[in-house]
Amino acid sequence: MDFLKNREIKRIPFINLLNPFPTNIEIHSQTFKYSALNHYICSMKISASIYSDKKRPLNEVIEDLVAHQVDLLHVDCNDDVSVFDDIKKIRTWCALPIDLHIITSEPQKYFDLLLENPVEYVTFQYEDLKSPLNLPKEIKGKKGLAVITPTSVEVFDEYADFDFILIMATIPGQSGGVFDKINFSKIRQFRKKYPSKSIHVDGGVNGEVSFILRNMGVSSSVSGSYLFNAPSVGHALMNLTKREIESHYCVEDFMIPIEESPVVKGNGATTKSILEAVEQGNFGFALVVGNENKLIGLVSSADIRKAWLRKIDQLSDIQADDLINKHPVTINSKATVFEMLQFIKKCSFPVMYLPVVDENQNAVGIVNFVHLIKGEI
Repeated sequence: MDFLKNREIKRIPFINLLNPFPTNIEIHSQTFKYSALNHYICSMKISASIYSDKKRPLNEVIEDLVAHQVDLLHVDCNDDVSVFDDIKKIRTWCALPIDLHIITSEPQKYFDLLLENPVEYVTFQYEDLKSPLNLPKEIKGKKGLAVITPTSVEVFDEYADFDFILIMATIPGQSGGVFDKINFSKIRQFRKKYPSKSIHVDGGVNGEVSFILRNMGVSSSVSGSYLFNAPSVGHALMNLTKREIESHYCVEDFMIPIEESPVVKGNGATTKSILEAVEQGNFGFALVVGNENKLIGLVSSADIRKAWLRKIDQLSDIQADDLINKHPVTINSKATVFEMLQFIKKCSFPVMYLPVVDENQNAVGIVNFVHLIKGEI
């Protein structure tokens, strides 16, 4: 294992076979080639849960994970200080960052161990804490708070100086659990309240869930049983950075609901009210709806720019209707993730915002693909 110690670790961007964007795409006045864009799409970090492989000795597991260039090594510590013996060994084997998750009612007994054995990421489970967690400032690495599905993300208020939240999407300690889709809503809530904080997710992450999480701007996902129960680690990693499996989730499960979307009422809308809706929504677009949220159209920054160019010599003549794209592509709320991706692939232009409608063509939400481009970390 010594040959791994000084090995330079780099993420090779896997080819995303369902990449919905064309070979060249202009984003913020920069043209990205397919390979560069693909790197951004696949940038969510994969944190491999090292204790999920029960069949092989730890050194073989680590060697396999390093060879397949995972991003982080996730180490679960269920109130067991001996975990630090393994951390010491791992440090002699490779240079991969360690993502340590500690579940304990006595966090103070780990402080000295963390000082002696610094890790890149350390997370404490909120529900097990008996009193507020006060970490010594000398402890290095990024700090996170883990919460289970029933716990509100509001508890993060008390730890606003931490770097990230870890959302446990299945029952902690339950390997191979199914992702609870209520956590999609929690991710949106946390992103809205703490836009500068990172979001990590642990539990039930397969290829399909991984795509949704990347779309929602999740920074890191923990993979255990899915990673090691696949034919190979490499095969599982490919599925976690692309998607080619059966769909189990619908668009309505992870879309931004209409209540949280920038919306302007079409009846009586003015140029000013539309521009304000786009600006204040902070998404770069706004839905235009009529009675009962009947979808009239979409206004994006690109639509505004095109309207200005069409009437550059008569800007005062621009009317609200000039700004509205009245024929935007839409997706039904009941469509699966696979159906959505297949639909986008058929579009002859890059889709940045996809209005979601019900069977009556009423707007019920929107899917925003900006995080896939930003590759937010």
